Amino acid sequence: MKDAVKETGKLITGKDTKGAAASMPALYKAIDKAAKHGTIKKNTAARMKSRIAKHLGAATK
Repeated sequence: MKDAVKETGKLITGKDTKGAAASMPALYKAIDKAAKHGTIKKNTAARMKSRIAKHLGAATK
């Protein structure tokens, strides 16, 4: 999960919005899987997904 978050973060900061948007489904899947197995809490998963989507939206503008 951490690798997926870091990879998407690097794509967003590198202004590769198309690559970041393409990696979002895999990132969401990894975060949801971690929440399902109890590695992170449900609200933490939602907060992570929201913040990453917010950063992607800001980079797209």
